[in-house]
Amino acid sequence: MTITFITGANKGLGYETARRLIDRGHTVILGARDAERGRTAATAVGARFVQIDVTDAESVASAAANVERREGVVDVLINNAGIPGPHSAIEELTAEDVQSVLDVNVLGIVRTTTAFLPLLRRSTDPVIVNVSSGMGSFAVTHDPSRVESSVIAPAYTASKSAVTMLTTQYAKGLSDIRINAADPGYTATEFNGNSGPQTVTEGTDAIVQLATEGPGYGSGRFIDRHGTVSW
Repeated sequence: MTITFITGANKGLGYETARRLIDRGHTVILGARDAERGRTAATAVGARFVQIDVTDAESVASAAANVERREGVVDVLINNAGIPGPHSAIEELTAEDVQSVLDVNVLGIVRTTTAFLPLLRRSTDPVIVNVSSGMGSFAVTHDPSRVESSVIAPAYTASKSAVTMLTTQYAKGLSDIRINAADPGYTATEFNGNSGPQTVTEGTDAIVQLATEGPGYGSGRFIDRHGTVSW
């Protein structure tokens, strides 16, 4: 049985990923900051809930200790937790705005990955999936045919560019673990006011692929549901 831990999984892409992986036979541990919403989501989807705030090192350590006591191993870690950041004019952007986004979207991955590495290394095929975005791709955001090229979101885009580079560095430094990044694409979720043209199931295709493809695939890749993302 594949044991999978997902952060930020009480709604949206995280929740749909949990649902789909459970359908594929994974034992899913649903991580969320809000305990009430997390428990409700876990009950609905058939997962076990563990509270985790990726901005709090003690919370992350407590979550890892909880999983160590109960499951003793993690086969797949999906770093999904993320926030969009401010929607104000770029002239009003502050360092604090950017810091708050990086704290969740980038440093949250570092905290969680570090805490869960001992559990991943007990797996026969350990996998980490980092949820990035085409919004962090130079190629995508400069392509006038892509909707991402018309969006101005400096804190979010910078954070997702960092996530993709962080993924490649982890892949080089942790050769015993398969580590890749997924671009969900423009998906209808609360994150964007349900404005995306993709369904939440389509938005999780790349995440589910990376979580289920099995041994023999490469590490350090960045993909969406159609294939490799240029960045």
